Amino acid sequence: MSAAVQSAGATMALLVTAAALVAGVVALVATRSPAAALPVFLDLLVAAGLLRLVGQPSWQALATAATILVLRRLIGFGLRTGGRTWAATRPDRPTRLPDLRRLVRPAWRA
Repeated sequence: MSAAVQSAGATMALLVTAAALVAGVVALVATRSPAAALPVFLDLLVAAGLLRLVGQPSWQALATAATILVLRRLIGFGLRTGGRTWAATRPDRPTRLPDLRRLVRPAWRA
């Protein structure tokens, strides 16, 4: 039973990864904003990583899921502190200092 569940989890993880690529590209094309499209892509990659943990999880699958979560937080922080869109990049804007508290505090607690 465990081998069948693990196989189904791996298949679902592969499908969710493909859906993440498609959804990320669609969100990027629709919004022209990497800050809006990348969280869509990374959230679905987190879901795929968690699906890989179904059955008998290995340390490699756990490390992969944890790495995706850390990258999601760091990339999201970088996009929030950086430019907003590709079309609106203006070199004449003054640079803002990043708020490091946003890195460790979730956005919904702001």
